[in-house]
Amino acid sequence: MTDMPAQDGVHLWLVLMKAHRAMRAHAEANMRSLGICFSDFAVLEVLLHKGPLPVNTIGGLIHLTSGSITTAIDRLEAKGLVSRVIADADRRARMVHLTDSGRILIEDAFAEHAAALDRAAGGLSAAERDELTNLLKKLGRFAETSLS
Repeated sequence: MTDMPAQDGVHLWLVLMKAHRAMRAHAEANMRSLGICFSDFAVLEVLLHKGPLPVNTIGGLIHLTSGSITTAIDRLEAKGLVSRVIADADRRARMVHLTDSGRILIEDAFAEHAAALDRAAGGLSAAERDELTNLLKKLGRFAETSLS
């Protein structure tokens, strides 16, 4: 068996996965403490930052299947956090909007979520966060282009 360098692609993958798992655990624990499941938070967050969107667009952005996104929207609508409105441009399409109570909930929840993730990333200085962000973007861009 040959010795492989500690920073080979497999090692990098494992380190990234472990870091992602730890950060996601912080995010999910925070969301649970706010009474919101991961998919509901993701829907509300997309609507907060992108504005009203069709159901299928939301599903694509947060990587939920058509059945899962419909279930999530139904659940949020039943709680009075979102509403479906017929789209002006295409009367067959339904746009999902935040309700006033949905906006208040996600604005507060997102602020707490951001603070929780800042605490989770507290082991890195601002400069280290910037450097890591730039390196991860570089890695992601290269990995995407090397698929073909």
